Amino acid sequence: MSIEVRDVSKAFGAFKAVDHVTFTVASGELFALLGPSGCGKTTLLRIVAGLETADSGSVLLGGADATDQNARERGVGFVFQHYALFRHMTVFENVAFGLRVRPRENRPSQTVIAKRVRDLLGLVQLDYLSDRYPSQLSGGQRQRVALARALAVEPKVLLLDEPFGALDANVRRDLRKWLRRLHEEIKLTSVFVTHDQEEAFDLADRVVIMNHGRVEQDGHPDVVQDQPATPFVMNFVGTAHRFRGVASNGQARFGDVSVPAPASSEPSERPVSGYTRPYEFEVGTTETGGGFWALVDQAVPAGALTRLTLTAERFGTVNVELPRADAEPVYAAGALVYVTPKRVRVFLEEESLDRHSP
Repeated sequence: MSIEVRDVSKAFGAFKAVDHVTFTVASGELFALLGPSGCGKTTLLRIVAGLETADSGSVLLGGADATDQNARERGVGFVFQHYALFRHMTVFENVAFGLRVRPRENRPSQTVIAKRVRDLLGLVQLDYLSDRYPSQLSGGQRQRVALARALAVEPKVLLLDEPFGALDANVRRDLRKWLRRLHEEIKLTSVFVTHDQEEAFDLADRVVIMNHGRVEQDGHPDVVQDQPATPFVMNFVGTAHRFRGVASNGQARFGDVSVPAPASSEPSERPVSGYTRPYEFEVGTTETGGGFWALVDQAVPAGALTRLTLTAERFGTVNVELPRADAEPVYAAGALVYVTPKRVRVFLEEESLDRHSP
């Protein structure tokens, strides 16, 4: 079932939680809403679920307008960030609840319900806790029960709000793999909210980056990482050094560094910012042009990498990552090195202001 969000807005008093958001989730797609806390992700997810009412805009499910439908009518499964389990029910009964309350004509037999619940508890690694109550579980275990409960009713659309946030790292990785396998098997249209970039890029077929209630970028994870549309996305999906300079006639200049800037083709100079990720620098001991000299303040081994902290007269502190074998022992603290950006993404200075500011 596809999901279409059309020009949806939602305000709480003077606060604009969702600001004219539009996107489409294809049937069978695993889709991530990614962004910092307070950017509107959860509010938007609740609007799609029918748990919140938009001030304007519409939501379509499978091509049909569902804007005025309640959550039950939409046929969605929802995994809440804070579990929302029934405290008086065992783990087994919590997972079985959605099946037991179906109308009699659609209700599975007790045998079918029991098998479905056992299978799901096995998948989320909680089959040995089926007789426990929520108060007897850890936070991570409660979240896994909530996930199993949402899947028990075989929803047409699965919505997840920070589904793995309460889990330890190993369980989180295992559940991500399981959710990905489940998606590949049944192609369940799923939308999950997260502020964890690794989680979004590891799981999702497509990612929407949100900021201040608006969509900053919508695309495949590889495209979002490699071709950020705004300075905000550039900084949110990974660290980057920011250069300040000017551009004219299609070229941006940051001291002796000059790179193409198609967005500034006019002859008059305009202020621009350039961004380079730590692993996109070349470091040497001789001047090759198109770079700058810097002093190594610190060289810290980090697994297969060495992280260099450099100080450049014009550009201040610059962080660089090099393969460890390439960095030792030449680039120890106190060494003078020549640094060349291999790639600089250029944005007009006004794009780096206001809501896009790092």
